[in-house]
Amino acid sequence: MSQQTSVNVGQIKAMKQELTRFMMVYKFALDEMNTKINILQEEFQYIHSYNPIEHTKSRLKSPESIFKKVQRKGLPPSLVSVREHIHDIAGIRISCSFITDIYIISEMLQQQKDITVIECKDYIKKAKPNGYQSLHLILEIPVFMSDREESVKVEVQIRTVAMDFWASLEHKIYYKYQKAVPSHLLQELKEAADTAAELDRKMERIHQEVEKEKQNEEAEHHFIHIDKKALELPQRLIQAITNTN
Repeated sequence: MSQQTSVNVGQIKAMKQELTRFMMVYKFALDEMNTKINILQEEFQYIHSYNPIEHTKSRLKSPESIFKKVQRKGLPPSLVSVREHIHDIAGIRISCSFITDIYIISEMLQQQKDITVIECKDYIKKAKPNGYQSLHLILEIPVFMSDREESVKVEVQIRTVAMDFWASLEHKIYYKYQKAVPSHLLQELKEAADTAAELDRKMERIHQEVEKEKQNEEAEHHFIHIDKKALELPQRLIQAITNTN
């Protein structure tokens, strides 16, 4: 009896270690993606004096949530199967002010040499029937461990603040009604999604007009901004760089 218990304890310990290493890799992938996003934010702020990202949120699926998804999909309950078929264990949601920002961030991420685009679903150009809008990317990045390199998939969702607000509300309603949402509420949700989409388009037009005015003003002043400091550029330096180029 004690020998059997010892075997079981040993098996459980080995399983826990394997699962810990498995989950750690996805956690590190999130860390790397968040670092990339932070760098892009700062670079954009320095170059354009504008931050296209309002906020980000990352999450790691729990082992229980992963197992439930494996069961729903009818997949073999193995880590190899999970790694191959479950692509949203590590997830990041990026909220932007404007629709154009979504595609700017997406392009900036996809152009990075160590990122491989596995899948791209554009629910902005073609919204879901219920009105849901967002850009979904499955990206694969290398994670360097002490003894190996692993390619890890990360799901990135990019949408506007209005889209994010609608999606959050819709999720709460579906949770409250356990997915059996009354038809009149579904209709109101769809109408709200259409209203949010129209708001995004209107704010986009206003933003573009403001940006044109801003660019005209900046062309008349010779400053660069680093660490929130305005550094004046001498006229002779500007002429020297211009002549060189």
